[in-house]
Amino acid sequence: MMDEFRLVMDGLTKEYNQQAEQLRDMYGRLDELAATACSEDRMVTVTVGPRGQVRDIELDPRVYRRLSPPELSRSVMEQIGVATAEIMERARELMAPFAPEGLPYEEIFGEGMSFESFLPRPVDPPSKEHG
Repeated sequence: MMDEFRLVMDGLTKEYNQQAEQLRDMYGRLDELAATACSEDRMVTVTVGPRGQVRDIELDPRVYRRLSPPELSRSVMEQIGVATAEIMERARELMAPFAPEGLPYEEIFGEGMSFESFLPRPVDPPSKEHG
């Protein structure tokens, strides 16, 4: 009877650890996300990281002759928005298999949340001494 219990517990422990490892792997992939958006006129290119933080802004040297300061500002902000939306969609796709059904993505992973805080820690199988 105890051997059966130990086998069941070992199986559950192994399954739990596999799922935790899959979550850690997914979180690692999330942390590597980056997206680049380029304006239609190719004057402004913006790259953002996994949380929408701006990593790079490239301006075509001709931008100063073609766009007024307010137009340039609008174009930069627009490309930040486009790249950030792409990051959010890619993150949502990566996390979809792990999110509880019916719970909105933003409630779990909204601004300021760290997915890592939700990761379970591996457990050791029950020791044979307790059996």
